[in-house]
Amino acid sequence: MLIGAHVRDDDPLAAAREVGAGVVQFFLSDPQDWKKPQRHPQADEFGPAGVAVYIHSPYVLNVASLNNRIRIPSRKTVAQHAAGAAEVGARGLVVHGGHVRKGEDPAEGIANWRKLFERQAEQGGFGVPLLIENTAGGENAMARDLDMLARLWDAVAEFGPGFCLDTCHAYAAGWELDGVVDRVLAVTGRIDLVHLNNSRDEFGSQRDRHANVVGGDGTIDPAQLAEIAKAAGAPVIVETPAEGQVADIEFLQGLG
Repeated sequence: MLIGAHVRDDDPLAAAREVGAGVVQFFLSDPQDWKKPQRHPQADEFGPAGVAVYIHSPYVLNVASLNNRIRIPSRKTVAQHAAGAAEVGARGLVVHGGHVRKGEDPAEGIANWRKLFERQAEQGGFGVPLLIENTAGGENAMARDLDMLARLWDAVAEFGPGFCLDTCHAYAAGWELDGVVDRVLAVTGRIDLVHLNNSRDEFGSQRDRHANVVGGDGTIDPAQLAEIAKAAGAPVIVETPAEGQVADIEFLQGLG
């Protein structure tokens, strides 16, 4: 099992050594900003160092949005970050599923996802896999509920997107974690990455507040998270508080 963490973006290789990670995830720019990312100074070093990389896109993106002032820059920014991810040899770019506003038709949000892939396909693709991540809340979210995720997958599966399963998001959204891997695979046919996060809040809270896998204030049994990690058979990233990441990674490494 390839195990690692979301780490600071200024020196991810040093951060990987500090926490004992074989894989890292980081941002290429401020996650609350639309700025085009610059080439990362360690872009050529991850391969020789034997560290696998995933890039997380900015939180401001919402490619499902019906608002042109959000959707159009979101498409542009996804393409820019995918290019930046390719430069560092990343295995994928994680993108949240996004949402439409209250009163808007979710089918239009799904159609906007399809348009993203169609338009980029005309330009030769993204250069790295896009990994669509499930989200914790939002009544009109594209990837909060499995039935909506199934509708989204029907629309975009032909373009070969990957899927990132976030356990905190799933738990907060009200997904029963027992058997969750099988239920996700029945929809997407694949899990490419696991964000193995505990939750500070209770089941179904729709609150996205991560806790450490072990030794913190999480409300999910660590043994249940361990079973998900093993069942998924995909690389695991902990997006947990930094002070507990070493213990989280050591716990997961102990699973064999």
